Amino acid sequence: MKKTMLVSFIWLLIVQPLAAQKITKVGTTAARFLNIDVGARAVGMGGAYTTLADDPSALYWNPAGLALFKNNQVTFNHMNWLADVNLDFAALAVPLHAWGTLGIAATFMTMGEMEVTTVSQPMGTGEQFDAGSYVFSLGYGNDLTDRFSIGGNLKYIHENIYHCNAAGIAFDIGTLFKTQFYGMTIGAAISNYGAKMRMSGRDLLIQADVNPQISGNNENINANLQTDAYDLPLIFRVGIGVDVLKGAGNSNLYLAVDAMHPNDDTESINLGAEYGYKNLFFLRGGYKSLFAKDSEDGLSLGVGLRLHFAGLAGMEFDYAFQDFGILNNIQMFSIGLGF
Repeated sequence: MKKTMLVSFIWLLIVQPLAAQKITKVGTTAARFLNIDVGARAVGMGGAYTTLADDPSALYWNPAGLALFKNNQVTFNHMNWLADVNLDFAALAVPLHAWGTLGIAATFMTMGEMEVTTVSQPMGTGEQFDAGSYVFSLGYGNDLTDRFSIGGNLKYIHENIYHCNAAGIAFDIGTLFKTQFYGMTIGAAISNYGAKMRMSGRDLLIQADVNPQISGNNENINANLQTDAYDLPLIFRVGIGVDVLKGAGNSNLYLAVDAMHPNDDTESINLGAEYGYKNLFFLRGGYKSLFAKDSEDGLSLGVGLRLHFAGLAGMEFDYAFQDFGILNNIQMFSIGLGF
């Protein structure tokens, strides 16, 4: 009866919502870079990482994963994103023993300078401008029982283009539950819950005539254009994962599935698998955004190598490749160090 109820619960959480998707709200949120996946290990598994987040990238995927740490860990990852955009992520996690684990992370999205053009000077004014975004995170995770963990993040978000910028605060919260059903783990996380963001700055300063129908008044009154405020890209993830080999013959095979419910798109499913040999060499594969409408996401592949040195908990090197359909393929590199 317990197994039947668990399977029914998973069906209601993951499969049933997909039948109700009708419309999308693509392009209706600010700080969309917050939903660009980080960590080559996670990307190689198609983003099905809610239950497996046991490295510092847990600050992005599921902060409850911070509770799994036994040693200090740091990770760095670099990715050449679409349209000559770069994404860099760095995170540090420090266990506080019985007090849980504290983590900090930073994500930077940057791009090269571009030439300023106007209606009257379409070939350029001779000026250059740039644009970028960043987010700083402070997270904490702890075990409430030997099977249940919880964690959370506080984020400061900033975006800028030319002389305009927007800033905001957001929160993440996540949970992990290790069941007795064949060692299955269930995870859930809500990311980017916060207030709306609005662009402001001196580029929005104009001179206007408050009433053009009146003659003799001042036609150059200083005024500010007010932009709309947009929601953050709130996303709810729920996933299940299980090691089907459980270390048999020095091998592990972890299978995972995540269901995604964003506020600016339709629901979708991520599928992922990771095969590990002697906790040394890893092969990964996955498929991202299954059932999503008009998505260019698709197959992803990855490899990993974990080395052990005297005095260190280990060093990890990970690589991931993601197919983006008619867009350029994405490649990502990550390096992690435990100490």
